[in-house]
Amino acid sequence: MKKIILGVLISSTLFACKTNTEAFDLTKAKADIAELNKNFEMYVSKGDSVGLAANCYTIDATVLNPNSPSVEGRKAIESLMSGIFKAGITGIKLTTKEVWGDENTLTEQGTFALNIKDGTVVENAKYLVLWKKEDGKWKLHRDCFNSDTPAAPAAPAAPAAK
Repeated sequence: MKKIILGVLISSTLFACKTNTEAFDLTKAKADIAELNKNFEMYVSKGDSVGLAANCYTIDATVLNPNSPSVEGRKAIESLMSGIFKAGITGIKLTTKEVWGDENTLTEQGTFALNIKDGTVVENAKYLVLWKKEDGKWKLHRDCFNSDTPAAPAAPAAPAAK
């Protein structure tokens, strides 16, 4: 009899645990990412590199920015963003093209436009980011982007010395 009661208790506990688990909702996750992108845009418009790094990136995030070494960790990301703001960037418009993933990580592909104070767009680019949950909130974990502007042609080789 004890075995039957124990079996029933274990089965009901397992069933209760299974039914309380929410299924991952990709549609909701996409909506969360859209809202987080608005926050990112807001931090850029304020020139707030401290808030951007602390609230948008995981503690061990990496930014793989073009034409320079990767930047790792919030302090380094804060410094990178501060430099971007000091260079005159005052706004960004993010446009998500696609989001896919699961309850642990999401990948987002999109485009963005950077502008300066008078609203002039100075850069159009594309990005691929990996979102990860940190303390129950989606944050940027890997951020990779590059320009749509073609690279400048290589300078012609100097003539050989005689």
